[in-house]
Amino acid sequence: MRLLSAKMGEYIAKMSAVWVEGQIVELNHRGAAQYCYLTLRDPDADVSLSVSMPVRAFDVAGMPMSQGARVVAHIKPGFWPKRGTLQMEGRAIRPVGEGELLARLEQLKRILAAEGLFAAERKRRLPFLPGCVGLICGRNSAAERDVVENARRRWPALRFEIRQVPVQGTDAVSAVRAALVDLDAQTHVDVIVVARGGGSFEDLLPFSNEALIRAVADARTPVVSAIGHDIDTPLLDFVADLRASTPTDAAKRIVPDAASELAGLDRARGRIRAAQQRRLHGEADRLRTLRSRPVLASPAAMIEPHLRQIQALRLRARQVVSARVDRGADEIVHLRARARALSPQSTLDRGYAVVSHADGRTVTDRLEVEAREVLRVRVARGDFAVTPVTARSGEPEPSSTQAAKTATATKTTSRSTRNKSTTSARPAPRAKAATRARTPPAVTEKSTKSSEPTDAKA
Repeated sequence: MRLLSAKMGEYIAKMSAVWVEGQIVELNHRGAAQYCYLTLRDPDADVSLSVSMPVRAFDVAGMPMSQGARVVAHIKPGFWPKRGTLQMEGRAIRPVGEGELLARLEQLKRILAAEGLFAAERKRRLPFLPGCVGLICGRNSAAERDVVENARRRWPALRFEIRQVPVQGTDAVSAVRAALVDLDAQTHVDVIVVARGGGSFEDLLPFSNEALIRAVADARTPVVSAIGHDIDTPLLDFVADLRASTPTDAAKRIVPDAASELAGLDRARGRIRAAQQRRLHGEADRLRTLRSRPVLASPAAMIEPHLRQIQALRLRARQVVSARVDRGADEIVHLRARARALSPQSTLDRGYAVVSHADGRTVTDRLEVEAREVLRVRVARGDFAVTPVTARSGEPEPSSTQAAKTATATKTTSRSTRNKSTTSARPAPRAKAATRARTPPAVTEKSTKSSEPTDAKA
């Protein structure tokens, strides 16, 4: 049963409200109750429905509550699960003469809806804070005071462009439409509000006029409909960008509440300040943590080990280079000594002499030397020329006279050589000894380097 009742309730709740025509056959109204209960009977068939209708609906319709009256009621089906009964919830009621007008309005509503004028995609969002509001209302009407006073109570700096026009009668449609076009052309107007207080069904008919509905659809400025009370639904409510139940509700919905916005700003400012404080405290804690680390507490502590290592490596490099330089110097000394030991000059310094022919060939055998041949003798400190007086084997000896001259010349040359050797670094006798040691034991004729062979013979 519960499941069936729930399913029936869901299905019936999907049904839309409809206008029905009938006759009041029973009416039950208890004192100050807000609802009255009536039974509507079809005039052409034996069918009746129980309807609960707000008492205010009769006041709006301007008709007395009486049995037997033929009416047109706006009702919506409902299901009461506790008793499993179907009940009708009334929203509006009109005398039977209005039935034909309601039918025409329903047909116009379907046509406009088919054209897409009521589509939600066409509706524009109102600006958060309009600079100027255009208001279309009656002359010296309560709706004007409700909108202006409540809007400025919420936002005192709000400006209005007010157009007071007839809101009922034969001139209402053209006057409202002209005011709408005028305000829509004003570039400083951000929102247009069409406001009117409650009234009878006939009083609200201008706001269901097709020409006015199409003018609202063509407007570039967002339009707010605030016509009558919550139970009144002219076609203007469907085409407007926003429907307000009353003019007071329209004033609340077109501007924000300054007090609530300031409170919101204070709360946002407090949250931002708290977030900044948390961020600053967190960063300060992180900075203290970083500064407490040994590396940042004493920056030199990280550099000192590397500095000591660099100093040690530098000292070691200096020692290695110095040792290599010393070894290189010692090697140079040893190599210099070896070079001197192997040099011919060193041999000459020890008293040896080099004897060579006039053409530069070195004398290596006494048989290569001819008698009276001029030879060149090189010693440690210079060189000189000599002439052998001893003939080779098989050659005749020179005469005694020639031998005496040669001996005399040799003595003279020896004296000259001794005199020059006295001023030299080493004594000449050593060179002579070296010459005697290398030459045959023959008597030779000596002369200085500067002396010519002809002088020695002379």
